[in-house]
Amino acid sequence: MAANTNSDVPKLTFEKAIEELESIVKRLEEGKVPLEESVAIYERGEALKRRCEELLRQAEARVEKITLDAGGKPTGTSPLDVA
Repeated sequence: MAANTNSDVPKLTFEKAIEELESIVKRLEEGKVPLEESVAIYERGEALKRRCEELLRQAEARVEKITLDAGGKPTGTSPLDVA
């Protein structure tokens, strides 16, 4: 796996990224991957982990922006300030 194979990571959905990350962890835990490939897939795993964390932060920010009425029922959202 070449270093530039991580260019697709920013486009992955959370579900696809976490699925691939779980697959990488499983392969590494089995210990049957050659050293050079282990390093490459570990690097991809790190990129996938960062993508998942980014998507979770975005989802959390969106949830925090949901506005509630006096009865506690969702009434809409307020604008999301993406930092």
